[in-house]
Amino acid sequence: MSRKAGRAVLVLDDGRVFTGTEFGAVGQTLGEAVFSTGMSGYQETLTDPSYHGQIVVATAPQIGNTGWNGEDAESRGDKIWVAGYAVRDPSPRASNWRATGTLDDELVRQGVVGIAGIDTRAVVRHLRSAGSMKAGVFSGDALAEVDELLARVRSQPSMLGADLAGEVSTGTTYVVEAEGQQRFRVAALDLGIKTNTPRNFAKRGIQTHVVPSNATFDAVAALDPDGVFLSNGPGDPATADHVVEVTRKVLEAGIPLFGICFGNQILGRALGRSTYKMAFGHRGINVPVVDHLTGRVAITSQNHGFALEGEAGEEFDTQFGRAIVSHTCANDGVVEGIKLVDGRAFSVQYHPESAAGPHDAAYLFDQFVNLISEAKAGKVER
Repeated sequence: MSRKAGRAVLVLDDGRVFTGTEFGAVGQTLGEAVFSTGMSGYQETLTDPSYHGQIVVATAPQIGNTGWNGEDAESRGDKIWVAGYAVRDPSPRASNWRATGTLDDELVRQGVVGIAGIDTRAVVRHLRSAGSMKAGVFSGDALAEVDELLARVRSQPSMLGADLAGEVSTGTTYVVEAEGQQRFRVAALDLGIKTNTPRNFAKRGIQTHVVPSNATFDAVAALDPDGVFLSNGPGDPATADHVVEVTRKVLEAGIPLFGICFGNQILGRALGRSTYKMAFGHRGINVPVVDHLTGRVAITSQNHGFALEGEAGEEFDTQFGRAIVSHTCANDGVVEGIKLVDGRAFSVQYHPESAAGPHDAAYLFDQFVNLISEAKAGKVER
């Protein structure tokens, strides 16, 4: 960093304090402390709406060496959604031909309070043992005695029970046109959608209508969509009753449906499954997932702190027909995918649209296109 940085502290809910220096904006920020193991793609991480309300601790030791650019953001208007950012060694300068500025300058411009120079490895080891928890980053005039800072941290709402999708969703419907000849039209419920998702649809000839999270089924149906997409997003899926009800009506109508991340939890709830908060979640770009229908293993990008109840390969009855837990994490057995046996609806917990990679799961967009094609041809019952 070119400017002289003052003192900053990261305070965790259990009383642990990590002292470092200012990074980004100076002041106070509160959120849930989580860690991301991605070795690349920090701009995509910071602009991912799924991180809304969270202080992200980067496990990669050096952050910021490729600066900031105007192309890689995953949110509308290049908005940074993380509540705060904690890093070990911020690069003092940007060194990339695509960079339009430094990461530090962008954090300052958007008012994102961060901290640098802390032992992020120690923070991550602590969070892996104790779990994600309430936290705060404090610098400048926001600094105070530890007891006061801890009281501020503990006074904030918990992520458990947090209804955040509406805070990151678009307020009005917008359209992303297909590239080349349009084949199909998809209605995408914006629960925190990333910009690379409509881009993936566009490359496959799909016109995407991105609709607000509070859209009714009638509003979705009025678009006459060939398919419906449930996006990623932040918060506790147990609070998303409206979207769950819309999803049930989509299933009743027999419209092909595809969901990712938060959308996977929404489809699961619509099929009668419950959700729970994980200890520290999955956040990174190297998470192995087993497809139990094919035996294939994919290395995936993930960002979730909640998950669906279920076991690998488990089949169960729903009001929409038989369903199956199609994917689980090879590391810990967490549910990573669910689908109706008849094929007209499926979802995964990971990110096939991941701009920073990996791209093992990009085929799922083609799978959705094939599902829509079969439905249009009458091969999938509607």
